[in-house]
Amino acid sequence: MTQSPRIAFLASPTDGAQLALDELASQHGQHAPEDSDVICPLGGDGFMLQTLHRYGGLGKPVYGMKLGTVGFLMNQHRSDDLIERIGMTEPAVLRPLEMVALTESGASVGSLAYNEVSLLRQTRQAAHVRIDLNGQTRLDELVCDGVMLATAAGSTAYNFSAHGPILPLGSGVIALTPIAPFRPRRWRGAVLKADTEVRFRVLDPYKRPVSVTADSHETRDVVEVTIRESRDRTVTLLFDPEHNLEERILSEQFVV
Repeated sequence: MTQSPRIAFLASPTDGAQLALDELASQHGQHAPEDSDVICPLGGDGFMLQTLHRYGGLGKPVYGMKLGTVGFLMNQHRSDDLIERIGMTEPAVLRPLEMVALTESGASVGSLAYNEVSLLRQTRQAAHVRIDLNGQTRLDELVCDGVMLATAAGSTAYNFSAHGPILPLGSGVIALTPIAPFRPRRWRGAVLKADTEVRFRVLDPYKRPVSVTADSHETRDVVEVTIRESRDRTVTLLFDPEHNLEERILSEQFVV
């Protein structure tokens, strides 16, 4: 007889998620993430990203259930047949972006991003940004509200709202997407190999300050941001076969 997996249930602060946590823990037991076989976050995509940032380094597969506003990275919430559902899941291996930001004060701030890294102007004045790829300047000056680098998993989120491309999972590419570009007016971004090192240099940072956000982690007053795909960090998300992540990303391209 196959032993049931040890599950760590985690829940967002909402009433619905907390009620689901109590119900599922009473049915299946509760384990610490470090001692579990599967981590099961209950909430929306924001809570899923928090879970990945906090526990992604443990190397445990993650099976989320939607109990929030947005649940693109989650499965439907049902309390029945959970063990059977987990046993039939399809894995999606995600590799996050690694960001290192330098601030005006000289501080160096590092963070991971499973969805995107985005630079945004902090004031009413547009940001002026230079873009280097693998040490070579490709765009001398982008005048914009901001610019982002998105993973395939994150390409349907903020990136898509900014008119960036939807990327197939496992395609080995990332999306470089401007946010409200003013000059060059017709530049709409680029699709890059995932191992490209991207460096954003903020021009005139004192007059035109810029912040950077890696998923939900914000750093203000940055002067330079370097981003590359992580070489050694991955996380495995588990999805019900009828609604796996690859199918969701494909379906998003046919929504009218």
